[in-house]
This record gives sequence, structure tokens and C-alpha cells, in this order.
Amino acid sequence: MRQVCITGIHSYVGNALEQYLLSLAGQENAYEIRKVSLRQGVTEEVDFTHCDSVVHVAGIAHADISGVSDEEKAGYYAVNCDLAYETAKKAKEQGVGQFIYMSSVIVYGDSARVGRSRHITAKTPPAPSNFYGDSKWKAEQRLNTLQSESFRVAIVRAPMIYGAGSKGNFPLLCKFAKHLFIFPRVRNSRSMLYVENLSEFLRRLIDSGEGGLFFPQNAEYSVTSKLVQALRLEQGKRMYLSVLLGALVSVGAGLPGGAGRVINKAFGSLTIDQALSNEKITGYQLYSLEESIRRISKEQRDSATTR
Repeated sequence: MRQVCITGIHSYVGNALEQYLLSLAGQENAYEIRKVSLRQGVTEEVDFTHCDSVVHVAGIAHADISGVSDEEKAGYYAVNCDLAYETAKKAKEQGVGQFIYMSSVIVYGDSARVGRSRHITAKTPPAPSNFYGDSKWKAEQRLNTLQSESFRVAIVRAPMIYGAGSKGNFPLLCKFAKHLFIFPRVRNSRSMLYVENLSEFLRRLIDSGEGGLFFPQNAEYSVTSKLVQALRLEQGKRMYLSVLLGALVSVGAGLPGGAGRVINKAFGSLTIDQALSNEKITGYQLYSLEESIRRISKEQRDSATTR
């Protein structure tokens, strides 16, 4: 039985992974899960003894980068970088064999502007465009200094993670699907990662005990317009995709400041080479984009009926 410690009591990814691994109880590869709070930092009470793998998902998630004070920026580095390093350092001292750090594709910068493409390959260098991405990138660099034969550091550069109850852009797209019957038709392409595919990926990574750089994602890229349309169809409603509204989106993408940034974040393109995502860990892409939408919609309906 593998002993897995998950840092971050309220993490969406951490909670999803915990439930997924517990659902496998009784199977040949069983797991004992322990969640560790780092709210007070890496105190003496934080204990990784007997853990085979530490999955570090504690951190400050990406938020609106506009109007952030220097003090708030410092907080991102303190949590996403310094805390991650101190946690890994203690894990190594206490004999843990594998440390998994949830990083992000944001280390490569923002999505391409609407109408353009941005494709991440093995030769693409990290180039963070804001303090959030930079805090993740600096954490990766510091964590890699701890790598050894007995302590393997796995860096997971994930794209947008989505699922029932997730945060970020996906709930906003769900709201669009619920309330709008017309939506911009924009041709873009994005890497995404369904949370259950991620959980299976992490399970396989834990079983492997390996370190290195990993790029999990769904087996197919998504198109924002078609994704929202599919979400609405799951509600039994039709949605018209408008070329005219799509043209307005393209114009809006060129606006300065926050407006243009939000539009490009929603409708811009950012993809990871699929070859990178199946280089070391394979077989984790259990659900297609269409199947994941169906499962999410069912969970949302079930949740609404039990309230």
C-alpha cells in the first residue's frame, strides 16, 4: 500500500485526487491518504515520515493580475515558491522518495491573441508574463536543486483544469452556457485537462515514483465556442454561434488593459504538443472532452436535485 501525503486541505485538485484514490480501495494498488495543512507554514507538526509520495497542491491560484499591490505579489512568491521549497526540503529530510509539484503551463506566458496560435513544444523556453507565472517558474528551479537518486522531483505543468466545482474560467463558461442562446464563433484551440484525467495521471505518476517534467492534458484540444455550445446542449437547449459576434471578439482582443486581456484569455489559443503529454506517463486520458462535459453536467444536475 502506497502512502500518499497531499498538502493543501481545501485544494480542488487535492480533494479530487483524494476521492479518486479512495475510490480504488480494495483494488490491487491501494493507497493510504493523508492530508497536510500548511496554513502555518512548515512547522514541526508537519510530518512526512513514512510517506512514499508528497503531492504538493497548496498554493495561491491564479487570479486577476491587475491592481495587485507589491505586498500581494510578495505573497505569491512566499506561498507558490518559498513554501513549496521548504515543504520539499522537509520531505527529503524525512525520507520521502517522490515530491510532485503542481505547476502550470502559465510558466510559458499568456495565451496567444485571438486569431493567432501559441503551441508549446519541448523546445519552448519558459517566459512568464506576470508574477503568478514567475512564482511557479522560480519554484520549479529551486525544487530541481533538491533532485537526487533517492528524492525524485516531478514537475507537472498542467493546462486549464476543469470539472464540476472547479474554479477559474470554466464556471464562467458554464454560466454563459446556462444564460446565453447566442455566443461568438471564434476559431481557437486550447489544451485542457479534465480533473478525473488528471487524477488518473497523478495516480500513475505516484505508482511510477518518477521525477522529471510532465505535461498532462486531454487527448484532444478544445474550441471555446464549441465547448460552451456543448455545455448548453447538455441542458437540452440550443445555442447559435455568431460569426458577427466572433468578429467583435477579434476587435475587442486588441483593446488595451484588462478588457483585451480577459478576451484573449477566454478566446485565445494555447496548446501543448500531444507528444509531450504521452512521453512518460500514458493511459491516463480516460475521458474525451465530450464525455467529460456529459459527466460534469450530470454531477451538476445531481447536485442541484439534492439541495
